[in-house]
Amino acid sequence: MRARPGRGLDRVAKRLNVFIVDDSAVQADIARALLEKAGHSVFTYRSGAEVLQDLPARQPDCILMDIMMPGLDGYELCRRLRAMEALARTKLVMMSTKAYPFDRTRAFTIGADGYFVKPLHPATFVPELERLVADTLVLTFWGVRGTLPVSRTDSVRFGGNTPCVTLTFPDGRLFIFDAGTGIKALSDALMSAKRTRIDGKILLTHPHWDHINALPYFGPFYAQGNQFEICGPSHADVTVRDLVAAQMNGPFFPVTVQEFAASISYRDLSEGEFEIGGVKVRTMLLSHPGTCLGYRLEHAGRSFCYVTDNELFFPDSEFYSGEYVERLADFARAADVLITDCTYADDEYPRKISFGHSSVSQVADLVRRARPKVVHLFHHDPDQSDAAIDGKLAHMRELVGGQGVGTNVLAPIQLEEFEV
Repeated sequence: MRARPGRGLDRVAKRLNVFIVDDSAVQADIARALLEKAGHSVFTYRSGAEVLQDLPARQPDCILMDIMMPGLDGYELCRRLRAMEALARTKLVMMSTKAYPFDRTRAFTIGADGYFVKPLHPATFVPELERLVADTLVLTFWGVRGTLPVSRTDSVRFGGNTPCVTLTFPDGRLFIFDAGTGIKALSDALMSAKRTRIDGKILLTHPHWDHINALPYFGPFYAQGNQFEICGPSHADVTVRDLVAAQMNGPFFPVTVQEFAASISYRDLSEGEFEIGGVKVRTMLLSHPGTCLGYRLEHAGRSFCYVTDNELFFPDSEFYSGEYVERLADFARAADVLITDCTYADDEYPRKISFGHSSVSQVADLVRRARPKVVHLFHHDPDQSDAAIDGKLAHMRELVGGQGVGTNVLAPIQLEEFEV
C-alpha cells in the first residue's frame, strides 16, 4: 500500500479507545488533546490502581502509562497488564520523561510495545501511536539509483541519490539498508525531527562505493545517546569495521570513526540466519562481483526482501545457473515486499553482461517464480532518464501481467513512503 507522510488517521481502520495513566494532569491533557483531535476516544486515569478497577468494564486498544507514578509505578502496572489474558491484543505503551536506554530496554523486557519520551512531539505522536496499534511497518526510499548519483533535469522525478532504504518498526526500531548518498537525506530528516536516542541497525549489502560513500555524512553518528549496529559481509580478513574505517582514514576523509559520538558496533555476516535487533533475518549470497548479501526480514507474519546488487543472466548465457535462480526465488518466495535490482532495460543489458546487475525480463522471471505481493524496481542505471525508468516499469508490468502473476509492480521515487 502507498502511504503519504502525515496521513495519521488513514492508517487506522477504526477509532481507537486509548487509556492514559499519568499522575501529571498537564502531560495527560496534552496527550488527550492530540488524540481527540485525530478522532480517537480517550479515558484518563491518575493512578495504576484506578485504571485496574475500570478495566473489566472497558476494553482499550492501547494503554499509555507514565513510569514515575506514586504507589504502582508504570513498570509494575505494565507487568500486571501484560499478564491479563483479556488484554493480549492491547498495546501497552510507556510515556515518560526518562530517555535512558536502560529504562527503554527494561520497558520492552516486561512487555511494553512502545516507548514515547515526554514532552510529546505534536507532529509525530499520533501517527506513530496509530502505526504502533496497527502494527504497521513503514518503508521509505531515500535513494533508488545505482553506481553514481545523478543531477539532471530529465532525472528529477525519481531522484538522483544512490541506494538507501529504511524499514521503521512500530516500536520505533530503525533498519537502514545501504548507505549510498540517500542516507544523507535520511540524516537530514532525522535531525530535522530532532530524533534522539535512536536505536538503528545498518545492513550493508556490500562495500562498493555507491552503497557506503555517504556513511560518513550520517549526522546521528555524531550525536551522543544514539546507538547503531553496522552489519554486513566481511571480505576475507577485512571486517565490516575495517571497510567503514578505511574510507574515513588518511587522505580520503578528514574525520575518523574514532570521532563518532554515538555508540557504534559492528557485526560481520555471512549467508545464514541471524537475529538482529530482535528481528529474524536471513541472508543470501548474491550474484555480484565480490561478496554481496541479500536480506530477508520476518515480522508479525510479514516478510521483506532487499536484493541488490544482483545479476540474473539470460537463459542462453554461459553464466546462467538455473539452480541459483531457484535458490533466489525460494529466498524471496511470497514476500510481502521484494526490492530488487532492475538496473537495465533488456536492450541495454547485452552491453553490460558481467557488470553484476539485472534486466527487466529476468527480473520478471524471478517474480513469476517467487510471486511476491509487491515488487519494487531498484538500482537504476545513472544514464537512465525518468522516461527510461517509466519504460522499464511498463515493460515489467506487461511481462508480469502476461504471466498471470498477481504481483503489484512499482518503481518507487526518492522519499516515497509505503506501509507494509
